[in-house]
Amino acid sequence: MTEQPPEAVPARVPAPPPAPPVVRLAEGLAYGGDYNPEQWPREVWDEDVRLMREAGVNLVTLGVFAWGTVETANGVRDWSWLDDAVDLLHRNGIGIDLATPTAAPPSWLLTAHPEIAPVLADGFREPAGGRNAWCPASPVYRRFALRHTEALAERYGRHPAVRLWHVGNELGGGNARCYCDLSAAAFRDWLQARHGSLQAVNEAWGTDQWGHRFGDWSEILPPRGRHGAPNPGLFLDYERYSSDALLSHYLAEKAVLERHSAVPVTTNLMVGAGAQIVDYASWAKHTAIAANDHYTLVDDLLREQDLAFAADRMRGISAGRRPWLLMESSTGGPSWQRRNRAKDPGEIARHSLGHVARGSDGAMFFQWRASTAGAEQFHSAMLPHSGTRSRVWREVVELGRYLKALAEVQDSTVEPARAAIVVDDLSGWALQHGLKPHRELRYGRELRTWHRALWRRQILCDVVPVDADLDGYDLVIAPTLLVVDDAAAERLRAVPERGGTLVATYLSGVCDRDGKVVTGGFPGAFREVLGAWTDEFYPLQEGERTALDNGAAVEDWTERVHLEDAEAVLRYASGSLSGGPAVTRRAVSGGAAWYVSAPLDDTTVDDLAERLAAEAGLTRTVEAEPGLEAVRRIGADHSYLFLLNHTDTDLKVAADGRDLLTDTRVGPETAVPAGGVRVLRESVRHPLE
Repeated sequence: MTEQPPEAVPARVPAPPPAPPVVRLAEGLAYGGDYNPEQWPREVWDEDVRLMREAGVNLVTLGVFAWGTVETANGVRDWSWLDDAVDLLHRNGIGIDLATPTAAPPSWLLTAHPEIAPVLADGFREPAGGRNAWCPASPVYRRFALRHTEALAERYGRHPAVRLWHVGNELGGGNARCYCDLSAAAFRDWLQARHGSLQAVNEAWGTDQWGHRFGDWSEILPPRGRHGAPNPGLFLDYERYSSDALLSHYLAEKAVLERHSAVPVTTNLMVGAGAQIVDYASWAKHTAIAANDHYTLVDDLLREQDLAFAADRMRGISAGRRPWLLMESSTGGPSWQRRNRAKDPGEIARHSLGHVARGSDGAMFFQWRASTAGAEQFHSAMLPHSGTRSRVWREVVELGRYLKALAEVQDSTVEPARAAIVVDDLSGWALQHGLKPHRELRYGRELRTWHRALWRRQILCDVVPVDADLDGYDLVIAPTLLVVDDAAAERLRAVPERGGTLVATYLSGVCDRDGKVVTGGFPGAFREVLGAWTDEFYPLQEGERTALDNGAAVEDWTERVHLEDAEAVLRYASGSLSGGPAVTRRAVSGGAAWYVSAPLDDTTVDDLAERLAAEAGLTRTVEAEPGLEAVRRIGADHSYLFLLNHTDTDLKVAADGRDLLTDTRVGPETAVPAGGVRVLRESVRHPLE
């Protein structure tokens, strides 16, 4: 009998359930990490829980890669070791985030059914041994995964130690796109549901170009091969389908868990700057608490700002469902970068508390005990290879004390931001793929640039999805929002109409949601509200620079801009565009609409950010030097001011209250030591609005 594919992937993301109640995973902020007892002899486990208690660990993620360790052969399960681990943790007061281990199909399944492995665009089928080695369209994989999920839920769904269900692991990390024949068939079904007819597909994709018009559904294939120039509409729809296919699997496992357990369900996302693997903004709505894995990059000169951006984005996709959870981070170097960087003294606490400041109700790591074998044997851990004599262990214990001291911060929310940056994964996918005027532009560049300017000024900024409600924001920045639908364009155009300030950068509003260019001049969707338009792109060549009239220079991208009822704030000062507008502003109904036609240097963006903040009436959380990060969380009875010093100099700031980390009274001026953190329960509660 031929296996039937999984239930068809819906062409629209299912409506999310009502917002769940606030999830409390522990008494106080959650602290711990991935625990893999199956890698160690039983006698090590007792030492593990003793040291966990010493460090203040109250939650561990268990069983992420343990499918084959439990189900040792088809239908043959040995629960004994997992029963023992669950009971041991429970006896020691440590809660469990229990994972469905479906990210790691067992060897016996991959051997019996090698066809479940994903296929790359060039037709190469991934061999066993990787992560998430399964195709979301595979009915065989789905059947076995749900069978094991059901057995797991039946056994532990009511165990008092289980505080959270954790579906899979970093879904899409290794199988974000599969190009096999099953995926092709599922994609065609998805297209029929989305577009309704083949004629509609041809029209949306503009298939008459290159003579690629489809006459039958069977002619449509995924964007396979290495030619690098798939039809933009086909490419974007395949990205949408792939995200929805993985979400469909998450929802299938979630449904099984919820039949047997009232414990909340989530999965760990990988949210950061730039285009993500899947459309996490739509995924977060289906989690009881949004969870994120965040690792800094060794070549990032402002790792702390990357952390802040990721945390602000998590808060943006968790709107109305705060707080969220930092599910994974590292105590030192990971193992997957070219040159993995250890963390400097104090960075473990500073980075972890940076996430907490911006809305996480805990700090979790990969992993508890450093592995001695396997692919991640050199990944850092809470308990490193050098054991309890190490600096890392001392800082892990210190962080545990800090989080215990901050228990009262649990359930509080980050104060409302009045600035927002709009992020859209579809625009990121479109910008970085296919034939473009400049094929080396990266979506995260402008996002980080504009976020950094506000971050340096201690101005809180939400990083929100493109479908977010923007009514509460006085400043909205839309960087390189290449593709936009009518509803999103209308929400953005409404910002200056109601008295706010809108900033759109180059390559925004250029295409509709099918990837088709909006004609009549760029940036099509925003041309009228900006009062300026572009008739031609001028990508710069490698090493080429164009001067601005403020003395700065731009690289990579310029445009020939025409003014209608806008003014030029900055002009090009060299080359064929000399004298033409580079940055424009249009006054609109008490608000303003700005257009930035080139990637500006940091100093110029800083200057513009100062003017934009003043124009929008934005206030700083504190008045301080750049490098002093300040974020406020507000609870029912108190407000809490987080102060993080990312510099090598002691800094002072006007702030008054009790430092919860040292249990000392400080103020009216508070000193924050170099590389240090202060968390003040403020003497006077800051209002929520």
